[in-house]
Amino acid sequence: MPSRDGLDPARLRTPPDGAWTTMREHLADRLPRVDPARIDAMLAAGEIVTTAGPLGPASPFTPSTTLWLHREEPDEVTVPFPVEVLHSDDDVLVVDKPHFLATIPRGSHVRQTVLVRLRHELGLPGLSPAHRLDRPTAGVLLLVKRPDLRGAYQTLFADGLVRKTYEALAPYDPSLDLPRTVVSRIMKRPGVFAARTEPGPPNAETRIELDTHRDGLARYRLHPRTGRTHQLRVHLNELGVPILGDDVYPELCRRPDGDFTRPLQLLSRSLEFDDPVSGVRRRFDSRRTLQAWDNPAGWAGGPPA
Repeated sequence: MPSRDGLDPARLRTPPDGAWTTMREHLADRLPRVDPARIDAMLAAGEIVTTAGPLGPASPFTPSTTLWLHREEPDEVTVPFPVEVLHSDDDVLVVDKPHFLATIPRGSHVRQTVLVRLRHELGLPGLSPAHRLDRPTAGVLLLVKRPDLRGAYQTLFADGLVRKTYEALAPYDPSLDLPRTVVSRIMKRPGVFAARTEPGPPNAETRIELDTHRDGLARYRLHPRTGRTHQLRVHLNELGVPILGDDVYPELCRRPDGDFTRPLQLLSRSLEFDDPVSGVRRRFDSRRTLQAWDNPAGWAGGPPA
């Protein structure tokens, strides 16, 4: 099933057994938030398909079958910040992601994501990310234009062959011995928003350096060798210097949709790697700066500096 306005269809797999007579019965149980009348309409229109073709209202239940459909899209608040293109060629697209825009569709963020926006705006239905940035994080993001090259670029990140440099603003602690390399085991449990450090073999490593400081605020350079969920945020928080604007560490704070104030002061500053296609050394740098350093009053919600 092709993408629709840049959005890929959802993929479902039926269980190996079940008491359902028809696929319609299974889908009604599987998708309780979808109105059964909507499922009926999609089946009647041939909008739910398997490798054998579209399903109909009376299609019998078949176990261990993959099917695709376009889900109902959630209502979303428009993220009012553009995605700036830093580089584009036949193979890759490199962009400067703004804060508050997710990399890929997930949960309540579907169209307001880098991937769906750019697929639609640039007419690139095969575009895919080589890695991800958290929704609150801004900066350099690499996407692959050609599906046949996706694995090569994703492998660079998975194997730690990309030199990643981040900037973060957090409290200045003169007692911190920097630079240092933090190594820990970070786990993210299903259904729990915050990641946590646990005993066991380490899976997360970050080199942390102090760039400069003033008025109790420090700018840190971060070089993660691994890419665990929330890794930089967890490591700085555990050093006692949580990143400014962090809604998760040290304490979870629910931010309402449409609140674009006090963005997380974390920036993917640069990516550097040997291109897996050409072999050429590449480096891409963000043009963004962190607001709390350049305009502390503006970031904090006060009058412009």
